[in-house]
Amino acid sequence: MLRRHRFGVPALLVVVAYAVAVMVAAVIASATGDLGVLWRLTLFMEVDEGVAGTWPNVLALILFGALWAWALWQSLRGPLTGPPPEPDRDARRLRGGLYASAATWLLYFLMSSWPWWTRVLDAVVMLAVVVLFHPVVAGDLRHADRVRATGALAYGGAAAGEVLDALDWPDADWLFQVCGLAALIWTLLVLRAQRRDERWRRATVRYGAASLAGSALVGLPLVDTGVVYEAATVAADALTLIWLARSAHELAEPRPLPAAPAPVREAS
Repeated sequence: MLRRHRFGVPALLVVVAYAVAVMVAAVIASATGDLGVLWRLTLFMEVDEGVAGTWPNVLALILFGALWAWALWQSLRGPLTGPPPEPDRDARRLRGGLYASAATWLLYFLMSSWPWWTRVLDAVVMLAVVVLFHPVVAGDLRHADRVRATGALAYGGAAAGEVLDALDWPDADWLFQVCGLAALIWTLLVLRAQRRDERWRRATVRYGAASLAGSALVGLPLVDTGVVYEAATVAADALTLIWLARSAHELAEPRPLPAAPAPVREAS
């Protein structure tokens, strides 16, 4: 299994190291009641002081860690081994944009919170992905130019909103709500196009659909706070990372050879 992917062995080493760190932190949390390290390793933020170090909370954090370990494996293992497909400039550029966007999600492992400039960076990289997706899937999209405009509104508007918020401009929550809705619509339409394109597997599209469902749940006003919000956010982020990375990997994987035509028998 490891040899099936170009970077299977180093990816496994990273995943094992992360899993061991999570389990050690879980043992410490169970023994001391202090969730600080485990919380940081699995939710990537400072611990909420109001959360007790009970075994259900420890188990929930372990499950979050397992989800991120799976996301790391899916992201770092690379494409399948074998000869790459014929060079395609548009697909190669999209693959680079997808990898760049996946790399911004990995900032979660390094930072306990995202300052405004990291959110702007994430939005700008996704704006580039919107532009690069267009020539690759335009043939599978109805009203492709409108789809691209929706994606540009989603991520260009999000970047502008973050800058305005950092400058303490008047409240612009409506802008983030519009951008969030536009992002959901764009992702849904791109997933539909991916489903029609043989370069992407159905499993990749399902990961994208699951991340879309998680993002929609995060946006509901009923889950703005609390455990449900944290769970939906973590799940959506991990699944989005998997979708981005797998979408990039599969653009560089070997293509199945077309079946040879059956020989034509000569009439006797």
